[in-house]
Amino acid sequence: MSQTTAGKSIPRTATVFPILFAISMVHLLNDTMQSAIPALFPILRDSLTLSYGQIGWISFAMNITASVFQPLVGLYSDIRPRPYILPLGVCFTLIGIVMLAFAPAYSIILLAVTCIGLGSSIFHPESSRVAYLAAGERRGLAQSIFQVGGNIGTSLGPLMTALIFIPLGQHSVVWFALAAIAAIVIQFYVARWYASLDIRPRPRKSAVHPGAEVRSGLSRGKIGLAITILVLLLFSKNVYSISISSFYAFFMIDHYGVGKSAAQWYVFAFLAAAAVGTFFGGPMADRYGRKNIIWLSILGAAPFSLLLPYANLFWSGVLVVLAGFIMSSSFSIIVVYAQELLPGKVGLVSGLFFGLSFGLGGLGSALLGHFADQWGIRFVMQLCSYLPLLGLLTVLLPKDEALRA
Repeated sequence: MSQTTAGKSIPRTATVFPILFAISMVHLLNDTMQSAIPALFPILRDSLTLSYGQIGWISFAMNITASVFQPLVGLYSDIRPRPYILPLGVCFTLIGIVMLAFAPAYSIILLAVTCIGLGSSIFHPESSRVAYLAAGERRGLAQSIFQVGGNIGTSLGPLMTALIFIPLGQHSVVWFALAAIAAIVIQFYVARWYASLDIRPRPRKSAVHPGAEVRSGLSRGKIGLAITILVLLLFSKNVYSISISSFYAFFMIDHYGVGKSAAQWYVFAFLAAAAVGTFFGGPMADRYGRKNIIWLSILGAAPFSLLLPYANLFWSGVLVVLAGFIMSSSFSIIVVYAQELLPGKVGLVSGLFFGLSFGLGGLGSALLGHFADQWGIRFVMQLCSYLPLLGLLTVLLPKDEALRA
């Protein structure tokens, strides 16, 4: 069986790079729009006199919406694939961006970010499924190409704060509607390719007797333990990342006395390093093994995260870049590892892990905001510095060979 793209027949085992680059570009545009939310936090704190706790709830509202709906979208796509839901998801993001630009009150901001979260809940699991279908035999690389677009988009948030939002204010967010329109156009191209595939669900019989093609070589208990460990690793990665993207700028302002614009450059350095690390993670996992790179990615960031809250201004910048680069490679590999644990549930697994990524980030942001109100930003940085130590749990994951036994 073969796939088609741009009128050409491509073997199933081939990696369809035009589609991977297309969904990566949409991921970049989508996450650039999402990154406008934390990028606006310093502006909103002053204009609406918000507390750290209220700032945390803004992030929570967007992320929990995405967290709840993404597994449902993924499960539905496993049963009834709907390629043209891809551009529909970005339409919700477009609506949310316009609302956010002109929101006059805290309650409207919460509604706007909820709408953006709904758009993400449709976009991420289906686009991750497309990456899986276009991967051929290079699943780690494909997932990294998809994910690196999102990480680049996220990294642009601090730059937007420094160069756009601080000088031009909240209303300037409306220009990102152009990014949403571009993303919708690209998604129609991806959806057309997606629709050309034989993605009809298998007969019900195959769900009961799936055979080796849709089963790993592990018992249900071992699969359940592995999924639990992956969730804990995802918790450590995402909550640490949210502590930097949402609160590190305030730490720089309050602890080192740097200006708002200057603080954003440090956050950008972390997120840009994360984007680079994401690109390398997938190919390295294809070559050296999923488990090995997950281990290195999470636990390897611990020395830098532990030193960061106590470093001076210069070394704080160096350490945050190293932590971002090393830790970022884990997410795409965790998703691929989970897909191989449950290979017959690609949409559900993608939705679950992207949903957990958003949900854990949102919950972590809300809790960290309240901790900052009670005990200060420095305490939050010190507390989160221990999270990469959860990487020690990687030793309990099955070896890669066991997934294909």
